[in-house]
Amino acid sequence: MLDSLDRFVKLQIPDWHLTTAEILYHMPDNHALLQSFIWQKVDLAPSFPELSRFLAFWQREIEGPLHSVRVASAALTRPAELRYAGGEFRLH
Repeated sequence: MLDSLDRFVKLQIPDWHLTTAEILYHMPDNHALLQSFIWQKVDLAPSFPELSRFLAFWQREIEGPLHSVRVASAALTRPAELRYAGGEFRLH
């Protein structure tokens, strides 16, 4: 029964992750200096469309050129965290 629940969860729940990106960028007035910026948002793995949009915005609008981006993510919902309820509660 747990295998069918795992398959159900994988089909029904997208792979949302809490995504954290450490962005290193060159300072606009001194390209020899690097500055760090931390970005965090819930995003859809593994394509990370929110992070991709943010990085595109950065390259288009912000003067500090990107040096590198490190990404870490953790799933918000895992199949092992879901289980069938053992009882039923009725009102009235």
